[in-house]
Amino acid sequence: MTEKPSATGTHSAPEEAKRAGAISDFGIDTTSKTTSEALGDYFARVRGGELGSLPALAGLIVLVIYFATQSEFFLSLTNIANLFQQGASTIIIAMGLVFVLLLGEIDLSAGTASGVCAAIMALHVVRNGNLLGGMGTTVFYVFCALLVVAIGLSVLMRIWAGAALSAVALIITLSGAAANAWLEMLLALCVGAAIGAITGFLVARIGMPSFVVTLALFITWQGVILKLIGQGGTLPISSESPTLNDVANGNLTIGGSWIFCVIVAGGYAAVTLGRHFKRLNGGLVTQPTPIALAKVAAVTMLAVVGTYVFTINRSQSAIVIEGVPFVVPIVLGLMVIGLYVLNRTRYGRHIYAVGGNAEAARRAGINVPKIRASVFVVCSSLAAIGAIVYSSKVGSVDPQAGALNTLLFAVGAAVIGGTSLFGGKGKITDAVIGGTVIAVVQNGLGLLNYGAAEINIITGIVLLVAATVDALSRRRAAVATS
Repeated sequence: MTEKPSATGTHSAPEEAKRAGAISDFGIDTTSKTTSEALGDYFARVRGGELGSLPALAGLIVLVIYFATQSEFFLSLTNIANLFQQGASTIIIAMGLVFVLLLGEIDLSAGTASGVCAAIMALHVVRNGNLLGGMGTTVFYVFCALLVVAIGLSVLMRIWAGAALSAVALIITLSGAAANAWLEMLLALCVGAAIGAITGFLVARIGMPSFVVTLALFITWQGVILKLIGQGGTLPISSESPTLNDVANGNLTIGGSWIFCVIVAGGYAAVTLGRHFKRLNGGLVTQPTPIALAKVAAVTMLAVVGTYVFTINRSQSAIVIEGVPFVVPIVLGLMVIGLYVLNRTRYGRHIYAVGGNAEAARRAGINVPKIRASVFVVCSSLAAIGAIVYSSKVGSVDPQAGALNTLLFAVGAAVIGGTSLFGGKGKITDAVIGGTVIAVVQNGLGLLNYGAAEINIITGIVLLVAATVDALSRRRAAVATS
């Protein structure tokens, strides 16, 4: 028995019922577009001021072309690997700052907080787990007390992840466990979460402006680093722990590199096409199939080409250096987690809601103080991971860890990538794109023998241009919707 055609002659009765149900459930979310219509709609949004990461991507392409024509070493295999390794720590810290910036807040202490995490990690390595002997009695017990306070504040704010990580930091500190690279990296992460809990409480519960709180903590943590390491001191980690050294300087094997390539390309294809066809079969609006396939093809080609390039021996000596650097899966892994949290979880939707309109979010039943406090926990935790990568790259921790331009470049990476300083707009990928722009500028100017003064001036101008584009695009979007 055949089904009767619909009035339009194009869909069966069950298909029409499915679409009718979708329309009743999702309203305007059922209008399909052709490929040309989707592209036209995208360009219309761009003209309306919704630029996103487009300016950063365009700038990145221009910078790569310019430096490639000016220096024969810029696109060398060795320099490409160094580019990723040099920019990884900035990108990771910028990822954490995206969470804070989405609420229209700022964390000026993220850089020095990362330095504190690095100093404690290095102290644990050098002292073989004896933090009491490394810190001194007074500092040690004050540190433990602060961890207890962080646990209490996290419980009070019902940020259970912050409470658990702070508790782990306290256990490791009091246990005096022998040096172990994985234990030290965990300790750094947990200390970062504890710092974020304290910062978040002061901002969200006490009601202090984030600018004032984090500026004060920026200075405070800088003093803590100096106290832990000592004036002119240095805590080596590369010579003490090969595992810590490999975090930023090691590479996957050739086989491991291709397995990683398959995971990246296959995972992206499975998620993108799976979601696309699920929505298509449900009668919901989705991007045209050719566009979805084009995205998968582009990512697959990029993964394959990148993996092939990295598996070529890039050493100029008898030592063989080949394989995808460890920092690549670290950064991509954190980016995927961040994308999932912000785009696919209730917590992520609450962050965007609070960033867009905190009062409306409160009226909708969202615990605004908890959300505001939690983003500082996320930010400081990612700052700790960035500290691990940076310390591994340079091989030691000194009193300037996390200071100087660390914070400025991280904030710049998020803003250059497209995250708005006004809150409510931004993605984790903004940090990756913006961080890559900054890494390219620093690396390229270094190859052209520019000094620190010129590098800072040009990086500052790039950030200023990005902030200007953000402000102008918001104004244009407001005009377009009015």
